[in-house]
Amino acid sequence: MQPSVTLFGPLDTIMGTTGPGGVLLVEYVLLALVVANFGTRMLAHRRYTAQYDDGGAEAISRHPVHVVSNVLLVVTSFYYLTLAHHGGMVLSVLVLGVVITDFFEFESRKVEARRDLTLERPKGALVAAMVAFLYAGYQSLFWVIKGPWSAIV
Repeated sequence: MQPSVTLFGPLDTIMGTTGPGGVLLVEYVLLALVVANFGTRMLAHRRYTAQYDDGGAEAISRHPVHVVSNVLLVVTSFYYLTLAHHGGMVLSVLVLGVVITDFFEFESRKVEARRDLTLERPKGALVAAMVAFLYAGYQSLFWVIKGPWSAIV
């Protein structure tokens, strides 16, 4: 039997524990963070719209809660990469795609405001976040359908 090597010590002991169906606790945390990111994206868009209505294009600034949500999502997905290499790599790439898309969506809102257009919803970031949500849900909730899935496949 090989000794268990942990990269982050006590954090690995807590977040690497398995819940129902052998799912790591960090997978549930990631699912919750992706859902929270949807909420912060909605708050940020409302703020951008209000800032545009009040002060024009130059008044629009990033929403600090949404920035923190993005940073937590990236850091947690990178941490998940240390526990589950395959799932962590896929989810990290998807989360980085969400953050990069979100960056360009913010810049698009600034351009729309400078051109005096109505601010659109962040469609690209929503699609990227939905793909990340689906994969995080697959990783954390697969145990729910594991029995029937195994019977079919």
